[in-house]
Amino acid sequence: MEGQPKGKRRQRLLNRIQRISSSPSLAQLGRPRASSAPYGTRGTLSCVSLAGTSPFGQHTPSSSSSGYFSNGQSIPGSPTVEFPAFDGIETRLAIRKVNNGSTPCLTSALPTEFAATRSQSGTAVRKLPYDFWANMPDEIRVHIFSYLRPKELVRVSRVNKEFHGYCFDGQLWTRFDATDFYQNIPAESLAKIIVAAGPFVKDLNLRGCVQVEHCKRAEVVVTACKNLINATLEGCRNFQKSTLHNLIKANEKLANLNLTGLPAVTNSTCRIISQHCPQLATFNVSWCKHMDARGIKIVVLNCPKLRDVRAGEIKGFDNIEVAQAIFDTNRLERLVLNGCVELTDDALRTMVHGTKPEIDILTDRPVVPARKLRHLDLSRCRHLTDRGVAALGYLVPELEGLQLSGCTALTDSALEPILATTPYLTHLELEDLSELTNSILSEHLAKAPCAAKLEHLSVSYCESLSDAGMLPVFKKCVSLRSVDMDNTRIGDLVLAEAAAMVRTRAARSSVRGSRPCIGLHLVVYDCQMVTWTGIREILSWNAEIRNPSGTAPTYPTEIIGLKCFYGWQQTVDQHTQRVLRGDYSAAGRLERKWADYMQAVEEAGATGAGIRRRRRRAREAQLLHADEEEGGGRRRARTVASSCAIM
Repeated sequence: MEGQPKGKRRQRLLNRIQRISSSPSLAQLGRPRASSAPYGTRGTLSCVSLAGTSPFGQHTPSSSSSGYFSNGQSIPGSPTVEFPAFDGIETRLAIRKVNNGSTPCLTSALPTEFAATRSQSGTAVRKLPYDFWANMPDEIRVHIFSYLRPKELVRVSRVNKEFHGYCFDGQLWTRFDATDFYQNIPAESLAKIIVAAGPFVKDLNLRGCVQVEHCKRAEVVVTACKNLINATLEGCRNFQKSTLHNLIKANEKLANLNLTGLPAVTNSTCRIISQHCPQLATFNVSWCKHMDARGIKIVVLNCPKLRDVRAGEIKGFDNIEVAQAIFDTNRLERLVLNGCVELTDDALRTMVHGTKPEIDILTDRPVVPARKLRHLDLSRCRHLTDRGVAALGYLVPELEGLQLSGCTALTDSALEPILATTPYLTHLELEDLSELTNSILSEHLAKAPCAAKLEHLSVSYCESLSDAGMLPVFKKCVSLRSVDMDNTRIGDLVLAEAAAMVRTRAARSSVRGSRPCIGLHLVVYDCQMVTWTGIREILSWNAEIRNPSGTAPTYPTEIIGLKCFYGWQQTVDQHTQRVLRGDYSAAGRLERKWADYMQAVEEAGATGAGIRRRRRRAREAQLLHADEEEGGGRRRARTVASSCAIM
């Protein structure tokens, strides 16, 4: 039986079932009886049951009738009509248990999902599959919907009324962030969602939702949201003043409030915030043109938990009373005053020292408590000089980030006391300070207590800085993650030292095909002293595979991301992409062909004998490098002008 095709075995079974009859004529025809089934001793298919009805439309005796098909023989007098053939017999046959005397007949039961049960009336009732969704607790259903994003929830809510109810369950909307879809959602739909989930919303982010302009729509938001903890209304320039004030009054639990760029924010708004938001910790009113520093003073004095104030381009910070309020509270950990052009040295010194502080006669420093500032941004405060910035020295020991970009009047003397007394400094931005010299880097920053922890350094457009200042920095500041040095006088030696620093601190991987990450970002475009050899040093190290004798090869785990001269940037980007996907051989091949091309270009520019041969070599190197840069695919069409670009 095993060697026969499956279709033939099935056909043989059907023929035998078809010829079953209760007449003794079966013995005359030489056909096997029901007791001699081809299944051995496992089971006997003794009869066919169609729920109490024979195929002829007549009643069939039940299996409990004594003597029915006893010992495999039929009852005399039974009809000699055979069963007719029909298709789909598997779906119409049911297995019946037959007891032949003392020996039971073995049968196979149907799966439970297809088995029929009997009701009290005796009729057969088919058992339906278990409905998991209908018997699932509501908490689990809501948890399932919680994995959908807001945009997906709105789409799924259109399936049916039940899904609509679950999709707008308030538990799914405790955090409403419209950042991903604020440009595509109309004001009516936005208001509908907020109304449905308003009492549950704790984090509301409507950044850029300019469509909330109609008074009624904005009032809907105010009426629905009464439990906000974090609210971001940045860019909602159509918010009316009264609507904003009602929203603030209705949410006394506000801890983080971002009102960046709202025309409706005034000093009266700050007064309402100070009266109704005692839990306020973060306050951002940058670029709010209709208020000044006096509003900041009100909030600072009346919100005891305030730690973060961001007031970029706010007027009036030359007010000594405002500076004294910041000094007296001494609670701020982050103070952002970028673009506050009216900030003066006296105001900054008052924020740090207060008015008329006691002076230590030995150190000539004010005797005041240290400030709790951890991040200070004074970028583009053009009126600040060394006198004001130097006041931070010895009084901000917990400072981690300092931004002084654009304070063009600063010199080395302003930074010396700060670098000497900030052991936790990790971010330092000194962009566009043309008066800085190499001494501040080599003698102060490289030897500062924060040197080992410094991660980000920006000295772009400091045109006096060169290799003499940056080389000691890369030797001592081994934790650097990003360095901006564009428009400076640094050269190839700095790039080589940066590669050596990363090579020393980064571990190696022995896994073939491992994918590294960018551990250091360098920005060196518009640096006239940087040549292609320095760029090649970076590329060569990024794709370096070490294979010492007798050991397995190792691969880099950190590489350097480079922004350089725009004519080389395409090659650098292609090389970096190949290294990041673990294709070191292709990256090395690109680096070598690019080096050949650059060398040939330099030779072509030289005068003397052999100039035509050198130019021809340069053209050939250019074509090879272009093919490799394209990934080794089909050669692109080139014009005569492109071939003569190096002539």
